Amino acid sequence: MAEMQVSPDSRVAEVPSFPVEHQWYAVQTRCRHEKKLLLHLGYSYVDSFLPLFSRLSCWSDRKQVIQEPLFPGYVFVHIAWTPATRNLVLMQPGAVALVGTRGVATPIPEKQIEDIKTLLARSVECTYYPFLQNGDRVRVRGGALDGVEGILVRRNQDESLVISVDAIQRSLSVRVTGYVLEKV
Repeated sequence: MAEMQVSPDSRVAEVPSFPVEHQWYAVQTRCRHEKKLLLHLGYSYVDSFLPLFSRLSCWSDRKQVIQEPLFPGYVFVHIAWTPATRNLVLMQPGAVALVGTRGVATPIPEKQIEDIKTLLARSVECTYYPFLQNGDRVRVRGGALDGVEGILVRRNQDESLVISVDAIQRSLSVRVTGYVLEKV
């Protein structure tokens, strides 16, 4: 029998490792630890986002404008999903868990985070709204809310756009009466 020789050209090539894409994820926090977690994530160079709104708080001796989380109990992180980044996020003070199912974090579409940032940047007044899974999905055309997408809700001649973050099942409602809307 002849011996088989293996030439250097016939070796199995290594599969190149591709960089993992960064996506948004929601991190559940301990009660009233959102700002602390945001600070510690910044120390660890983790891209994070905590949507805040201003509220006038009245005490018996003074009034003060305070910043509160728009979604209490959650901070958003923009990371590549790897065990190392998962552990880096979860070992920060105040972090409880990444939002997902069966131990796997659920990515949040970039568009949902962009829409929330647009509302906050343009100082549009919004209110909490129950999370919806059905309804007409629309996009605003023109005005301060141009390009913002959400679910249209009509109630007594009043039109509102509900913007939802699916992973944490939280929603915001903003009045869009008078805006031009198109179905997505």
